[in-house]
Amino acid sequence: MAIMGSHSPLAFAFGILGNIISFLVFLAPLPTFYSIYKKKSTEGFQSLPYLVALFSCVLWLYYALVKKDALLLITINSSGCVIEIIYIIVYLIYAPKNARILTIKLFMAMNVASFALILFVTQFALYGSLRVKVLGWICVSISVSVFAAPLSIVAQVIRTKSVQFMPFNLSFFLTLSAIMWFTYGLLLKDICIAIPNVLGFALGLLQMLLYAFYRNGGVKKEVVTEEKEQVIDQPMKNINIVVVKPLGTSEIFPIPVNANVVVEELNQYV
Repeated sequence: MAIMGSHSPLAFAFGILGNIISFLVFLAPLPTFYSIYKKKSTEGFQSLPYLVALFSCVLWLYYALVKKDALLLITINSSGCVIEIIYIIVYLIYAPKNARILTIKLFMAMNVASFALILFVTQFALYGSLRVKVLGWICVSISVSVFAAPLSIVAQVIRTKSVQFMPFNLSFFLTLSAIMWFTYGLLLKDICIAIPNVLGFALGLLQMLLYAFYRNGGVKKEVVTEEKEQVIDQPMKNINIVVVKPLGTSEIFPIPVNANVVVEELNQYV
């Protein structure tokens, strides 16, 4: 089939599965943004993860176009660009003035100026296979750098001995996606695709192991007291779940939690 290009049937199959799972993960924040639309408020969560996700998608898309014969990277990252742009637009519409201004500044610095610099250097200072290699390692460095973000939720799970805010299903599908993209990169002999997903698999596996270990765990008493003091005067608060998306982009899933319910749950461990 012409659509397979230089892909082997096995590589093509893993790439298709990676596209499907990655697309579903990209859609995971839809309930959050629907809630923003209904409430006409961003409820205090950040736009940075969506800007980083867009930047990463644009870089991987550029890499795929320069590399050629990487149609499956083009399809998923094109979809990712469109979805992340929609998220950012919705955020800008309903965010407070200060958050909106900060988002615009970050967008111009990261998604416009930084990408323009990378585009200029790779197009006019590098040629042939060297351009592909340098661009690939730039993508890897960006992808690897965002893997530090989910470690905060891992640390919180260990500290509180509770997996309340680390959903198993999301960790499972992100791990599965990392396996698909790692195998795809391995079959294509493209180390730049494979490396970020080794870390993605390791982090996803760690999250699932922690879930299995702490799924029946509680919250330490001293943590309970601290949490109660933080939420007692707040009818609602947002709990931010930080995860790594396919190809190394990070994401925050804000979950609105009723403070009174949280206090009642925490009281069980006092």
